[in-house]
Amino acid sequence: QVQLVESGGGLVQTGGSLRLSCAASGRTFSSYAMGWFRQAPGKEREFVCGISRSGGVTKYADSVKGRFTTSRDNAKNTVWLQMNSLKPEDTAVYYCAAGRVVVTARPNEYEYWGQGTQVTVSS
Repeated sequence: QVQLVESGGGLVQTGGSLRLSCAASGRTFSSYAMGWFRQAPGKEREFVCGISRSGGVTKYADSVKGRFTTSRDNAKNTVWLQMNSLKPEDTAVYYCAAGRVVVTARPNEYEYWGQGTQVTVSS
């Protein structure tokens, strides 16, 4: 069982930055690939990025490439999402997820989900 808690969301102006954190419970964090997803009102949940168990492989959605970076520290049971050059269309609830898979954009491959953190980008 893995519990995930996101933090770091908030309100930011266009062009600003935020850093989201996802803290995981348990001693098997390094066994899980981690994904970040987001869901805007009235829209389906979409993949943002993911990182492999070791952190050596990352995958990004085209919409965030060059602006977002994910990283992890297995000793701290934490994964981060650094978001730069934020745009109003980045406004959404952001979720982290854990899965015993290779990095994937498919949400149903992830077993555990956090409660989400709201990110709002004002124009």
